[in-house]
Amino acid sequence: MKTIISKLFTNLNNLSKIGLQDFSEIQKVINYKFKHPELLSAALSHTSLSSPNVNATTYERMEFLGDSILGLVAAEELFHMFPNHTEGQLSKLKAKIVSKKYLSLKAKEISLGNHIRLSSEAENSGGRNSNSILTDSMESLICALYLDNGYYTAKEFIRNFIIKDFHKEISSRNLTDFKSKLQELTQARYQKTPSYIIIDESGPEHEKIFSVEVFINDQKVGFGKGSNKKEAQQNAAREAFQEISKQRT
Repeated sequence: MKTIISKLFTNLNNLSKIGLQDFSEIQKVINYKFKHPELLSAALSHTSLSSPNVNATTYERMEFLGDSILGLVAAEELFHMFPNHTEGQLSKLKAKIVSKKYLSLKAKEISLGNHIRLSSEAENSGGRNSNSILTDSMESLICALYLDNGYYTAKEFIRNFIIKDFHKEISSRNLTDFKSKLQELTQARYQKTPSYIIIDESGPEHEKIFSVEVFINDQKVGFGKGSNKKEAQQNAAREAFQEISKQRT
């Protein structure tokens, strides 16, 4: 394990310079005590803290590996959780689990933001509550668990703190592709396809909110907001689909 850890940092001597803080509280929350606390420190040290002793690349690499482990565990769990689902349905469920919206929510449930080490600039800009930073840190934490004690430790964390009760949280409303349903409806009823226009982008760069309007025959039929363009379009399509469905043909 020391070989693995040493590859993450310039050298092992630099670990003592990172400024290890007391992570006992978060370890109690996740019910796991790290054998190598420097891994936990690295996982929760945001890129804004990059310095000669804290390499931003380390955080990003841990985030990358954690994301891959999460994807594998999510796929495996969903495969057994929903034995009658098609590949397409399972893919939609997996996309929800690994999404910024869902993962940041799970990070907030364990108050992960309270333990992330940020630069003063990131702190002052609301980084501790940023969905992007929370998601990245959650993925880095998964990687730290994996490097500290192997795949099954990371898997247990994902099962207990991310996927647990997932089947109770999902609904057909969340999984419906309203853009496709709206297009099918408008083509059948009007022989037209809807068009989407982004009318506004607000919020800081790491936490943007997009506003979208959807039109049919140059007439506005729906509006939606989202943390990305796709989500905003889906919300606009949902509103349009529900309104048009109420109208008589």
